[in-house]
Amino acid sequence: MTIKTTFEERLDKQAPLVFILPSVLIILFFSIFPLIVSLFIALSRLRFVRGGVELKYIGFLNFKKLIFGSQQYHLLGKFDQLTPIGYIIISLFALMIFIWFIRYFKSHKTSIPGSIGRVVVSAGMFFILLLMLINLTTPKGLPGTLVVTLVYVFIGVLVQFSIGLGLALLCVKKIRGRSFFRTVFFIPMMITPVGIAYVFRMLTDMTKGPFAPIVTWFGLEESSWEVIPWGARTAVMIGDAWQWIPFMFIVLIAGLESLPTEQKEAALMDGAGSWQIFRDITWPTLLPVSVTIILIRLIEAFKIIDLPNVMTNGGPGIATESLSLHSYFNWRTMDLSGSAAVGYLLLIIAVFICVSFVNLLKNKIELAHR
Repeated sequence: MTIKTTFEERLDKQAPLVFILPSVLIILFFSIFPLIVSLFIALSRLRFVRGGVELKYIGFLNFKKLIFGSQQYHLLGKFDQLTPIGYIIISLFALMIFIWFIRYFKSHKTSIPGSIGRVVVSAGMFFILLLMLINLTTPKGLPGTLVVTLVYVFIGVLVQFSIGLGLALLCVKKIRGRSFFRTVFFIPMMITPVGIAYVFRMLTDMTKGPFAPIVTWFGLEESSWEVIPWGARTAVMIGDAWQWIPFMFIVLIAGLESLPTEQKEAALMDGAGSWQIFRDITWPTLLPVSVTIILIRLIEAFKIIDLPNVMTNGGPGIATESLSLHSYFNWRTMDLSGSAAVGYLLLIIAVFICVSFVNLLKNKIELAHR
């Protein structure tokens, strides 16, 4: 005996597909399809000819040109011999990796995928650290767009998280005017990145900016942060920090206010100090939230383009040029294949660092949830 289903029952069964399908199609059209097309362009030579474009498959030649060929200086910078301090840092990092592997194999939770993953992460991080030391700490070393991007990512995100956490810890206390400060700290998030870039471009103008009279009074009108690589990078990172510290602050203060007070009160009654409470109670509970916002910021920091483009146009030289700006400049000069290749290198590096970051802290996050 067959049971007939009504139209309403059939519609109920198909409802999940009906509601999900439009979102899937939109994601495929705006995300997956462009990724596939840009990968094909990165593996091809695209030239504009009369009546259209000429697309010829050339394999990995665009990537080879970036890493080993004529564009190596632009991407990887200028190399030099490591300094003694650089050798010490590399040796300490290698020792940390060795200890990390010993602890992993002693934990009796080893697996082939886990071991391979740790080898890949260690090799990648070792290469990144070595490249940054060669470019940044040697007398003749000059950073390329890859190292400049990593400086924005690692130093910028670390500073933003530290200041955001400090402000959140301060404003969560019962102090006068904390509601006012919460509102003030939230304002930069309402401004577009391009607007922030123009504001800081004006602030750092040593000839017409608001600090020009002070600079002239000290007799430093001939000097300019724009001609000093680290001065220009610092100015860009200050503007980026001013934009993103409020994001860290808002999320962290929400996490702090949601923490249970019973454990803190019990710790205070047992004579624990502020640092002990933060280390043993506050930080472990706040770790999942912290990892989430740091991951979001890492992804956004890799895409930085507005501030270096508006404030310095990537200069002096390529001292402030990020990978996103590198890709944009290639696109602007009609080198679409080179632009797509830089974009894919950026995607690979960002995915590698973000996935490594989450996996390294996965066990601690699981312990915090228990």
